[in-house]
Amino acid sequence: MVITPDIIVVLCVLVVVILLFVFDWVRVDVVGIMVLVGLPLLGLVTPQQAVSGLSSNAVVSIIAVIIIGAGLDKTGVMNHLARIILRIAGKREKRITAMISGTVALISGFMQNIGAAALFMPAARRIAVHTGIPAGRILLPMAFCAIIGGTLTLVGSSPLIMLNDLLVIGGIKNKPFGIFSMTPIGIMLVVAAMLYFAVLGKKILPDGKQQDVGGPLSPLLDKTYHNVGDIYEMYIPAEGFKENTLIGLQIRANYACTVVASYNHITHKRIVAPLPEDLLCPGDSLAVVGDEVYVKKMAADLGWSYSDELKVFADDLSQSNAGIMEGIVTPRSRLVGKTLGSFQFRHKYGVTPLAIFVGHEMIISDLSNQTVAEGNALLLHGKWSSFHRLKEQNDLVFTEPVRGEVVREDKALWALGCLAISLFMILVLNIQLSIALFFGALGMILGQVLSIDEAYQSVDWMTVFLLAGLIPLGIAFENTGAAKLIAVTLMNVLGVPSPTLLLFGIAILTSFFTLFTSNVGATVLLVPLGINLALSCGCDPRAAALTVALAASNTFILPTHQVNALIMRPAGLKSVDYLRAGIGMTVLFLLVLVGGMRLLFL
Repeated sequence: MVITPDIIVVLCVLVVVILLFVFDWVRVDVVGIMVLVGLPLLGLVTPQQAVSGLSSNAVVSIIAVIIIGAGLDKTGVMNHLARIILRIAGKREKRITAMISGTVALISGFMQNIGAAALFMPAARRIAVHTGIPAGRILLPMAFCAIIGGTLTLVGSSPLIMLNDLLVIGGIKNKPFGIFSMTPIGIMLVVAAMLYFAVLGKKILPDGKQQDVGGPLSPLLDKTYHNVGDIYEMYIPAEGFKENTLIGLQIRANYACTVVASYNHITHKRIVAPLPEDLLCPGDSLAVVGDEVYVKKMAADLGWSYSDELKVFADDLSQSNAGIMEGIVTPRSRLVGKTLGSFQFRHKYGVTPLAIFVGHEMIISDLSNQTVAEGNALLLHGKWSSFHRLKEQNDLVFTEPVRGEVVREDKALWALGCLAISLFMILVLNIQLSIALFFGALGMILGQVLSIDEAYQSVDWMTVFLLAGLIPLGIAFENTGAAKLIAVTLMNVLGVPSPTLLLFGIAILTSFFTLFTSNVGATVLLVPLGINLALSCGCDPRAAALTVALAASNTFILPTHQVNALIMRPAGLKSVDYLRAGIGMTVLFLLVLVGGMRLLFL
């Protein structure tokens, strides 16, 4: 083939894109927009092709699946999933990473990997907050395994879905692959990836900033209310304690500590902001906020034990679910002139007063009898959903934004139903991915799981524009003939290779193309090429075709794959993070893939 000026230009564009990704000179979505605008100006694609990425099946599917994931998160479904994972895996990073990555990989074998990753991302982010593990250390292995999970079955990825249609050898369609023909190799790849992160995770995963899971106060409030203390769990022994109420124990009066949650070991009921008249029994647990000196004294006096690590209340009082807020009493507040006890914060709003700041004095003990005046500051503990309800009353002005959101648990079954219908449409009715997923997203909105504004806000537009810009770059490679030129040149260099070298060459070439072009485009181009070369080398052409389809999932070095792009912002990742973790994963993928093909198909 002849090297044309257009081929030279598109290769230069590719080099510039790689440099921008690697050195992070501008944000990745800006790179995508630059490509989207630059390619038609250079005459490499038509204006229609340049904007085609915005309406592509992949990009539209991402928008829809993010909305579905947001709906599931809004109803608390993902919080329950996170709780189950934490109950099984604890707070150990390797176990959490392996469990999430393995589950997502399995699901990716039967649905599009972007869908599996997007649905699990809210739960993974919640787990990061619960455990203090940087989100990138969970989400990056999850993303890689979601991509690799597409190799588990014939319906796991687009290249494998279309593989049988490309098996034309000498004008005759060859024996098709079964749905589980590639499963042994897919399992090898998934296991290899999980071992890769288990062994080298600390060296290759981004350090990030560990989530703060320490005391209950924000840095701002800690400067003012440092005497309030931290949060501790207290355990009442099964013997030696007589039943008593919270008010009967006089914990605040005697120890300057506040009970913010209780757990009944018989009913297994956890209550945030328990009432003063609630009964405590032997074997129950409490969460208290106070200075460790007083907590220690209380434990010694009452014969209880305590811990500064939350176990019983790890989920209920995690930073994603509950915390402490400071509220200033407004001039027209109903609190003015009343005592704190008469306002019944626990009964009405499910929040617990910890302290009141009057002038320059902070009061912790005897809060119930304190008369509230305009301008007083109250320190309150409770669930974020309770603070959102309290904020609507306009009795207090909070000094910091209220975290979290109101969870619509009553819509959980509806949200799960929308997801189930979308999956049924994809897997059984064979409806196009984007249409089926948008049907589910629409169901979330019509069912009032999400408002339309919340749906818009949930979409990560950085991901959308990154992928929308890279799709026309792949089209430009095909339009100019650059893709075919590179493929033919490499195959000519290989000459008449051995079967192992042939498979390596095919796998490397496919891996390169899928970084910048669509995996479908790379498969369409390289399967016929691989088949013809395999015939000339006396190698099984079906093995060469399958190698191409599987190697199309070997795309880890840059955030150009839709799954990698999806997690980039939530995980706080940069292009160099993909490069550091992706180089080793790419090499390992090639070795396991070719080794598996040699073992099972040649």
